[in-house]
Amino acid sequence: MASFQNKRAQAKALQEMKSRIAELQARITKDVDYAFESLLQAQPDLSLKMEGELEEVLRMAELIEGELDEASGISELERLDRRIEFIEDRFEELEAELYSRPRRRRKRRPNLFDFFRQATGGGGWGGATDPQGEVSNAAQAFAILGLEEGSSYTAVTKAFRMKVKELHPDARAGDRSGEVQLRKLIAAYQYIKSIYNWGEDTASPSRDA
Repeated sequence: MASFQNKRAQAKALQEMKSRIAELQARITKDVDYAFESLLQAQPDLSLKMEGELEEVLRMAELIEGELDEASGISELERLDRRIEFIEDRFEELEAELYSRPRRRRKRRPNLFDFFRQATGGGGWGGATDPQGEVSNAAQAFAILGLEEGSSYTAVTKAFRMKVKELHPDARAGDRSGEVQLRKLIAAYQYIKSIYNWGEDTASPSRDA
């Protein structure tokens, strides 16, 4: 049952991201047309600048669209979700400049980890318990990831993604024996992010801090 829920959750996340990409592509195409048709005579420099930068964002969206068709597993979906958020933010900046208006604040979507926990009944990958309850301190969290306490955000993220790929059922021909450890990895990663208040683009504290 849990495996079915996991697949449904991944399929739902994938469909949502594809919809976001399709919406972004439609809006970019519309704005490129506006930049070319409405600004070219009155503001040629701005028109060419905006056309080029919007087309670059469009190329980025097209690349992600192709990668979505090959994506498998939560870590890959999270990586692509963060890239989509980046180009959505970039597009909002360009559109604000194009139409000479303040930049609109986008509503942030829930983290994919939260999405998957909710989709599987609060227990992550196939369990009914709260994975956060499996980690009680920083030393334990870093140990689960195989790192020294105080390791950098980059090291934490790299170790987490590597171990998730090793344990995920998709990488083990459907073998789900690693799900308990997978839940612990997710809990450890979330715990470390929370205690250091790390966001997606936040630099980690130094090892000596």
